[in-house]
Amino acid sequence: MIRQQLKQALLGSGVLRLAARLQGKAAAILMYHSVLEDPTSVADSLGGMIHPRAIFEGQMELLAREFHPVSLDQVGRFVRGEKDLPERAVVVTFDDGYVDNFEMAMPILDRAGVPAAFYVTVDCVEKRRLPWPSRLRFSFRKTDRKEWKNEAAKVWPLGSERERDAACLAACDRVAALAGAEQERVVSQIESDLAVRLPADSGELMMTWEQVRGLAQHGHLVGSHTVTHPNLAHVGVEDARRELVESKRRMEAQIQAKVVHFSYPCPALSPNWSEQTLQESQRAGYETAVTTSSGLARRNDNPLALKRVRPSKTVDGLRWNLETAFAGRAV
Repeated sequence: MIRQQLKQALLGSGVLRLAARLQGKAAAILMYHSVLEDPTSVADSLGGMIHPRAIFEGQMELLAREFHPVSLDQVGRFVRGEKDLPERAVVVTFDDGYVDNFEMAMPILDRAGVPAAFYVTVDCVEKRRLPWPSRLRFSFRKTDRKEWKNEAAKVWPLGSERERDAACLAACDRVAALAGAEQERVVSQIESDLAVRLPADSGELMMTWEQVRGLAQHGHLVGSHTVTHPNLAHVGVEDARRELVESKRRMEAQIQAKVVHFSYPCPALSPNWSEQTLQESQRAGYETAVTTSSGLARRNDNPLALKRVRPSKTVDGLRWNLETAFAGRAV
């Protein structure tokens, strides 16, 4: 309670806004995934990355009222030195391509007048299935098996929630460095080992191409989040190139427009980008790319390695994260 009172006093004092002006202009790129009325309904698959609808609506109203929502195109021009930005500029982005982005988040964004960028995992949309981290999370949480043996023959106990989480993290570290058919082979093997798979109708949680086109028709940007959601900094160069080029090609065929924005997946392992991925992104024809590295987008930053800010799960938490980030606090 005392800590919250101190935060409120600092926010009301005007000190943070004065500090922000001294820092110079920058943009906060917020990273969202999913917005649902009841996040607990799919917690075993999507985990903790869901924002309750009421909280997300309050956050968008906050952005419209106290900040300056801008598009990713504007931020790209700003970091390249081509255009200026208003003070306290904020961008909203979504990763993965969940159907709630279209059905629940977009109407809220449109009412608040907030533009957003939506990054789509192409295979997940085309094949109507959740990204592989959700598949593994569900299998490890729901299995009746008492242990799991990985490909290296290491045995992971599954007797407690902590043990299941540790085994799932190890599996994710393995799969994050794979792409395409080999990635699917390993994920399917783990699901078989654990004797649990996501229900077939879980694929309805992903958007259709018609809905992706609908986002663009409403004035929002759509971009690529790869084909199969690997960590591009940990796969071979040929796999990385294929994920960048093929996802762009297939998206452009579906939406009948150029796809020039990209988001590096961060399913496990660190970092989620490298100098090589930046070169491959540029070679593939992308103009901007967002990472999961924390921070603001500033003038002369590399537009293919833009930092982002995590929004928190409360309206006041988002206000604090943004005000302190603009004031120069590490985020």
